Amino acid sequence: MAARRAATLACSLLLLSAALLRRGCRARFAAEPDSEHDEEEPEVFPESPVQRPTVLVAILARNAAHALPHFLGCLERLDYPKSRMAIWAATDHNVDNTTEILREWLKNVQRFYHYVEWRPMDEPESYPDEIGPKHWPGSRFAHVMKLRQAALRTAREKWSDYILFIDVDNFLTNPQTLSLMIAENRTIVAPMLESRGLYSNFWCGITPQGFYKRTPDYLQIREWKRMGCFPVPMVHSTFLIDLRKEASDKLVFYPPHQDYTWTFDDIIVFAFSSRQAGIQMYICNREHYGYLPIPLKPHQTLQEEIENLIHVQIEAMIDGPPMEPSQFVSVVPKYPDKMGFDEIFMINLKRRKDRRDRMLRTLYEQEIEVKIVEAVDGKALNTSQLKALNIEMLPGYRDPYSSRPLTRGEIGCFLSHYSVWKEVIDRELEKTLVIEDDVRFEHQFKKKLMKLMDDIDRAQLDWELM
Repeated sequence: MAARRAATLACSLLLLSAALLRRGCRARFAAEPDSEHDEEEPEVFPESPVQRPTVLVAILARNAAHALPHFLGCLERLDYPKSRMAIWAATDHNVDNTTEILREWLKNVQRFYHYVEWRPMDEPESYPDEIGPKHWPGSRFAHVMKLRQAALRTAREKWSDYILFIDVDNFLTNPQTLSLMIAENRTIVAPMLESRGLYSNFWCGITPQGFYKRTPDYLQIREWKRMGCFPVPMVHSTFLIDLRKEASDKLVFYPPHQDYTWTFDDIIVFAFSSRQAGIQMYICNREHYGYLPIPLKPHQTLQEEIENLIHVQIEAMIDGPPMEPSQFVSVVPKYPDKMGFDEIFMINLKRRKDRRDRMLRTLYEQEIEVKIVEAVDGKALNTSQLKALNIEMLPGYRDPYSSRPLTRGEIGCFLSHYSVWKEVIDRELEKTLVIEDDVRFEHQFKKKLMKLMDDIDRAQLDWELM
């Protein structure tokens, strides 16, 4: 019995030891992770974004010294990576310093752009068969078409995804224009540009002979009564070509297609080439993209073109900020004057700094010097102030147009002008001009007003108020 109890106890101790050993092994294994299976997963890096398409910008400039600083400023402000853009620039037949301005700009900005090609030609200054710098003889059309073809060839050789043709008197004030045109995914697409008239950079109709055809669709698009991206037979001046599209390989500026019989004009030749390649042109007016001037007649001068440009600039400021010139070119300063008046007064409410700033910039661009007169704020007038100024309303007075008494704003306007009249008398001024801060200036305002005053002097008219 004693031997049996001893054997049972020994067996129990052996089982207890085995259990403790197993428990200890499990604890050790739990404390020490399996190096083969329990290591942390390696970090996986996300894919980077796809780079933007490459764009070659083709610039053809002639006698454009007046336009280049603002044109280049708009180009610089395009919200698009400059490292994905190339510049192809050509200039020739100049009588101004277009070449010097472009050379200065390219020297200062070439480090920002992927590629720059510069094609200046200093001689000759004019075409042998032209009557003036705004005349387009056949030799000029042929030269421009050859330059456009050279730019297109360079874009293809450099494997550019797109080529943007843009005239140097076209101003893309919307920084998103290039990105928006790319997003349209069209082979040839143009942003609709605005002018002081109905003129724009597209046609809605074309005759069988290749001439402009008036259509009702044009006004609908030009005046934003219909908005979108529309198929048209012609876009020009500023347009984007998608060189990734197979059909774009057939596009040609020069020489004209063998079947071409229309007028020898670069924009018509290219429209015909687009048609022969089976490519539809599109014009987009989903947003406001920028401005262009109305073309001049062949007999008009560079000075008239400068006046055109000034009006484009001041019109753009009505709905947007000023078109600032490029920071990489030297800008010729302006010298405002009083146009022969003893004083020019500009009336402005102190709280309307926006109008004051816009008007001062608008006047500066026209080289007009003014004195600011702080307007009387009609909203701040009360009855006791009016009595203190000895102002009384005529009993029963009603405005002839709206059949109501004068408003406080109209009273403030009158008092503002009255303060100007008083200053004119106190300073014994002979001839003055008064403008308010919401004036919208006519094309060639300064030139026309100065001529008017000169005509009055010549006619010896006895006048007091005009």
